[in-house]
Amino acid sequence: MNDLSSKRFGMVIDLNSCVGCQTCTIACKHANDTPPGVQWRRVIDVELGTFPNVERLFMVTGCQHCAEPSCVPVCPTGATKQRADGLVTMDYDLCIGCGYCAVACPYQARTIAHEQNWYYGQPTLQEAKVAHDDRIGVAMKCTFCVERVDSGLANGLTPGVDPDATPACASSCIATAIHFGDFNDPDSNVSQLSNEDNSVQMHAELGNDPGIKYLYGLPNSMPGRERTADDVDELALQDPANPLVGKVQKFWDMRAAMNFILGGMSTGLIISAWLAYLMGGISESALVGVNVVAGVGMAAGLFFVFLEIARKLRFLNVLLRPQTSWMTRETYVVALFYPTLLLDLLWPSGVLHLLLVIEAAAFLYCQARILPAGKGIPAWRAPLMPWMLIATGLLEGTGLLAISATLHPAMHSVAPLAAGMGGALAVINAILWRNYIANAASNGIGPLPRKALGAINLPLRLIGHALPLLGFAAFLGLWPTQPLVATLAGLGAVVGGIMWKITVITKASHQQGFNLSKVPQRGSGTRAAPARMGTTA
Repeated sequence: MNDLSSKRFGMVIDLNSCVGCQTCTIACKHANDTPPGVQWRRVIDVELGTFPNVERLFMVTGCQHCAEPSCVPVCPTGATKQRADGLVTMDYDLCIGCGYCAVACPYQARTIAHEQNWYYGQPTLQEAKVAHDDRIGVAMKCTFCVERVDSGLANGLTPGVDPDATPACASSCIATAIHFGDFNDPDSNVSQLSNEDNSVQMHAELGNDPGIKYLYGLPNSMPGRERTADDVDELALQDPANPLVGKVQKFWDMRAAMNFILGGMSTGLIISAWLAYLMGGISESALVGVNVVAGVGMAAGLFFVFLEIARKLRFLNVLLRPQTSWMTRETYVVALFYPTLLLDLLWPSGVLHLLLVIEAAAFLYCQARILPAGKGIPAWRAPLMPWMLIATGLLEGTGLLAISATLHPAMHSVAPLAAGMGGALAVINAILWRNYIANAASNGIGPLPRKALGAINLPLRLIGHALPLLGFAAFLGLWPTQPLVATLAGLGAVVGGIMWKITVITKASHQQGFNLSKVPQRGSGTRAAPARMGTTA
């Protein structure tokens, strides 16, 4: 029996040797029977610089089998796992197809096929024979051909040396550009090939410690160089066709946005109503009524999440990883919230009111952590994102409370309190949004998502921040002669929150692109390789 804990399997990919032939891509497809449009191993054609200082290279991409994989802890079912040897695997029978692992991956390595497609419309005999029904509606990715590795180890073979124990892409590479082996073995090929002076990890700054190292320099042959700003300038990064530019993720769409919208404003409404109740602004019966309405809003948001998952009959699997997944934790909070809401409806009491608001706050906090854990989306993982989601939820809830206060006679007395809270929250939200936009580039948010954010910047400031602030301030001076001013201010708060959440989740949600901090020194002009080392003129 092999001790996997002593091993750290990974790859070294030689950027100088890869010729872009795509043999590894085809070998992977053949070995893993991936359907049309799904490639676990890709080779992208990269062009750097502008004429005459240009360079071209081919970059092999796919799952990096990180030492600290961001896809593993977010998975609510435990379907994404990490073995003792570092390989990240998938249990297709547990996966619900929620897409959380896909948005958490900074390497665009995850795919979900929602239906079985065939290359020619109808299945060929070969396709029918190797079809994998268990992979429909679930996340799939490269496993480093784990079955070959395990079979080879069981038969005394050495992965990376013996082809039958080596991933198909590495064993088929015609240029020997892809090397596989054990990084924990100093005598292995991957350990011998790579070191800090000639290899680099992709997006090492994100802390995933990927298990693929890119060899950019060759001793006594080809030197490497630091990538410069003009290799891929701002204009190039604005081109969606550029293979280095991440595309807008399609895993979480408007259904996910609706969960964040309805969940945030509903929990914010519960919290703001409870604060108003403590200050004597509304009666206990009004508080209970507000909580019921908010509970319905939360339920609607959760229903949208249910619609989002591909394997709906497995939805209870979401309960399986409370130790790390914020999605699982949110589900447990929901399981506590609705029984408390029912008890508070039947037998209202101060203790149940408090317990309900604690659970609502916990739900809002879970949501505030769910989105930033989508590490593969730069606009989501920005440091201010959790605070923005919390502050917006509270502002939206306060806005709803203000609207209720002006439209329902039993709620009139809470209007000044809602206006005061709303004005303060509008200022906080305006400051958070301003800093988020100002620091977008330094936080790794690229030109395309920044353009999407910029498109709503002015409308959001006017509708979502200025209107609530000025409206609530004016309301405090005019109450009770002009109660509808608070309604307009509340609507602005709600519309502003909806506006930026939809934009961030569905429009500015570009995946992390591809990038290497060092590349071979080869090409033309200033990128040209020096005279071969060890030769004379």
